[in-house]
Amino acid sequence: MDRRTFFKKAAVTGTGAAAATALAAPAIAQENPKITWRLTSSFPKSLDTIFGGAEDVAKHVSEATGGNFNIQTFAAGEIVPGLQAADAVSSGTVEMCHTCSYYYVGKDPTFAIGTAIPFGLNARLTNSWFYQGNGNTLMNEFYATHGLYGMISGNTGVQMGGWFRKEINTVEDFDGIKMRIAGIAGRVVEKLGVVPQQIAGGDIYPALEKGTIDAAEWVGPYDDHKLGFHKVAKYYYYPAFWEGGPVIHSFVNLDKWNGLPKHYQAALRDACAFANTNMMAKYDLKNPTAVKQLVAEGTVLRPFSQDILEACYNAAMDVYKEISASNEWFKRIYEDQVAFKREGYLWMQLSEYTFDTFMMIQQRNGKL
Repeated sequence: MDRRTFFKKAAVTGTGAAAATALAAPAIAQENPKITWRLTSSFPKSLDTIFGGAEDVAKHVSEATGGNFNIQTFAAGEIVPGLQAADAVSSGTVEMCHTCSYYYVGKDPTFAIGTAIPFGLNARLTNSWFYQGNGNTLMNEFYATHGLYGMISGNTGVQMGGWFRKEINTVEDFDGIKMRIAGIAGRVVEKLGVVPQQIAGGDIYPALEKGTIDAAEWVGPYDDHKLGFHKVAKYYYYPAFWEGGPVIHSFVNLDKWNGLPKHYQAALRDACAFANTNMMAKYDLKNPTAVKQLVAEGTVLRPFSQDILEACYNAAMDVYKEISASNEWFKRIYEDQVAFKREGYLWMQLSEYTFDTFMMIQQRNGKL
């Protein structure tokens, strides 16, 4: 090949490559559009565990999309109050939120099942029901009626039963107590004489301090210590029978979700799954140290008696019957979860319970 022919062919090839590049650039941009969303949380930034779930979601989505899909996170109150996060998503004020489904039981008690209901599932079984059972499908069918698409994005594990100004030794001791308690649990303890109050996390301390409420449940030792509840209430009860494995959801405006490219949807789902696992890991690391610190600072730990748990269990069953009688959504999803729970705890009696019990005995005996 002579020199003139070589350069001529090279020029043609170069022109073709340039044209291909020019055609490819818009196509790539179209496939990976620049998107910026706002996410409002129901939690204060001071709680690195639970607010951190939203930050995990945003960070992983950005990294998975090369920075093209950007989610800006805002703490409770920066855009809307914490308990209005899902409302802001439904209305389109923001594209996304990080919140607990059961904050919205005033709209429909079915929302409670999305987080936790009294004597429901532990964290392991909650994940299984959502990921492998019918939980995610059923709840999203319900959420869609409110213009929402939900993905589980955190779990605290079984929580503590809360802070009380006085000892709770009998069922009768609940009578007249004003307690901050979320979800359907409020309806359950109301049957025992409690006056339930729904208050956002950041407002609990001043309510306890001023005596507006007599008791409050939040999450567990790490978060509760950071919020200072031990300074205004002495007795710390366990367990939170109403929250065996409570879920924190990422809710997306349904139209916005449907408008996302499929690979952006996948990136967001994966980011939420990471946040779900990471939050539980954080609590398992931080709670043991925090509970020892609380006791060292004067907190008195108390278990709810068996009589109290039995009374609350019976009250919960009555509440579920009452709601199911008039709410088809609740009845359908609740019955599915109960069937799943029945089989799940059958297996856990053989596996988790026997192993954990043995290891706990070793810990108590100082053998670990």
